Amino acid sequence: MHSLIPSFELSVSLTKWLLLISESLIILSFTIIAVRLVYFSQDVVNNKFKVDMPDNLKERQVLTQVTFIRKIVVFLIVMIGLSLFLLQFDGVRKYGATFLTSAGVAGIIIGLAAQKTIGNLLAGVQIAFTQPIKIGDAVLVEKEWGWIEEINLTYVVVRIWDQRRLVLPITYFTEQTFQNWTRNSADIIGSVFLYTDYTIPIDDLRKEFESILAVTDLWNKNVQVLQVTDSTEKAMQIRMLMSAKDSPTAWDLRCLVREKMLVFIQKQYPDGLPKTRLEMNQSSEPND
Repeated sequence: MHSLIPSFELSVSLTKWLLLISESLIILSFTIIAVRLVYFSQDVVNNKFKVDMPDNLKERQVLTQVTFIRKIVVFLIVMIGLSLFLLQFDGVRKYGATFLTSAGVAGIIIGLAAQKTIGNLLAGVQIAFTQPIKIGDAVLVEKEWGWIEEINLTYVVVRIWDQRRLVLPITYFTEQTFQNWTRNSADIIGSVFLYTDYTIPIDDLRKEFESILAVTDLWNKNVQVLQVTDSTEKAMQIRMLMSAKDSPTAWDLRCLVREKMLVFIQKQYPDGLPKTRLEMNQSSEPND
């Protein structure tokens, strides 16, 4: 009779452990499935809103919001799954009341210690919905020009034009001043400045400028202006404005126009480059 008691206790203990393992596996499975469903939902949205097109403002807005929401939801799912897993153990449940009693004090302490992290999370939520920046935006930050590549929970990655990566805290974009060249549209106007002598004919420069734009696909045919914007005692300043579909194209267009216009001036009006004049007067009276 006494020999049956240890066997019974062993059977009960084994049953408890098997039940604990089964519940842990179920929690793990549901957590993985939930995370997979979130990623699947994001893939469905990404396939619906393609960003590989010239006018992709709406698509980039949706992509930015979906990416940030996905990160928040996955974080919450993992935290809930971890909490449910820990609550299976008697030790955790036994001290649960103590944890809840001290939650107010602990919350204050954690809040003070992690106020920067919490501030970054709140700034991320603000950016996801007010969208001062979006994934793919062309920006000028810290005297560097590049594109928004990633918007994470606490930081933003900017891909610089020379393939470097600039990593900034997400609060930078809610507290600091920066330039967003594609805030409302990807279209952008580029400018080129030339400094020439007063003798160069402006109409000929304007005709050459128009002919250069007419034969290139970089120009989107919206803006085309050549004006004399300033003059000094040595030269006059000529500004040329041209539009392009996005900032990388505008950069290439500006370089093309600048090169072609300089070659035109060198060949057709070599004396039209800025020069310094010196006038010397010689007295006609003979010296005594």
